[in-house]
Amino acid sequence: MKAIPRTILTKTAFVSTGSIMMLTPLIFCLTFIFALPSYALEIPEKLIFDLTWTGIKAGTATQEIIEEKESIRVVSIARSADWISVFFPVEDRVESILTKAAPPHLGIPRNYRIKTREGNHRKDKEIIFDHDRRKALYINHLGKEKVDVAIKENTYDIYSSFYYVRTLPLEVGKSVYVSVLDNNELWDVEVQVLKKEKLKTIFGEVNTILIKPLIKSEGIFQRKGEIFIWLTDDARRIPVKMKTKVMIGSITATLVGANSQNPGQPAH
Repeated sequence: MKAIPRTILTKTAFVSTGSIMMLTPLIFCLTFIFALPSYALEIPEKLIFDLTWTGIKAGTATQEIIEEKESIRVVSIARSADWISVFFPVEDRVESILTKAAPPHLGIPRNYRIKTREGNHRKDKEIIFDHDRRKALYINHLGKEKVDVAIKENTYDIYSSFYYVRTLPLEVGKSVYVSVLDNNELWDVEVQVLKKEKLKTIFGEVNTILIKPLIKSEGIFQRKGEIFIWLTDDARRIPVKMKTKVMIGSITATLVGANSQNPGQPAH
């Protein structure tokens, strides 16, 4: 049996970041064209994904948007399948807490935490944002490291940036950009909007828009190639498929469950 590749979260998306889980995501900010529509996410939202490695089921992942009194919590959890867990258990949790903003945006992050267990490897990292002072505190809890980082206005962590991009107008051939603090490094991340295509999904055959985030550091996976994400081409921009290469083979996340109604109009 081939060795299963070690992955990490995030992450992107687009994203992101953490392991065998794929969503988390990615990354972005756009110059708005006034006449273009806004895109609103459905709250609460829960998405369930099957993760396959070179065609073999390798695990599951969930992504949730939870509304609280004064904040929005977005959570991603990924777990390896039982047959993998025997020799390489994976359990990753990524969470971002955002200060509420006016629709369509969810808000800007105030706290980000990623905790991963992948085989014998552990990670526990946190970012505390202070947007008023344009500062962030990066904490590596296992490495006993703390770093103050200067940030820009509207800086996101790798996971919440995925939700931000879902609220933006996306035009084929035009990239969108966002300031992303990943670990203790600040990046201006480009997300390319590649094309529109029809895709068979749990909602039937629907119109999608394909994006490619250009992650510069640890992204959604410990990856060796490009990341591609298919979003429904409607107001909710639901991620229905993601794919990336890893050290051996590729990982695909396919949406298999959602609390959303059938998005948009069927492809025709």
